[in-house]
Amino acid sequence: MARRKLPLTTIRRVAQSFSGVEEGTSYGTPAFRLKGRLLARLHQDGESIMFKLGFEARDHLMRADPATFFITDHYRNSPAILARLDRLSADDVRKLFAKAVEGR
Repeated sequence: MARRKLPLTTIRRVAQSFSGVEEGTSYGTPAFRLKGRLLARLHQDGESIMFKLGFEARDHLMRADPATFFITDHYRNSPAILARLDRLSADDVRKLFAKAVEGR
């Protein structure tokens, strides 16, 4: 059975629990910024979310859980990672936002 995709309402609630995080758009999809700097955005594929975490965290997550975390050629030289929404819980998203906020 396919897993259920994490809804935008949950992602939004988690993002807004961090002080100063604001919602807007990036590439036409919902995005979350802190002091104008991008933290995360829904990917245009509708199946994943991008977080800016840094190269070290990105590489660690892709090695630890390649079924969840990945990059496309577009993000190869960026400190960003994509995560499949059907493999994330609200707690996972909270941890990823905390790491993204910490890096800003």
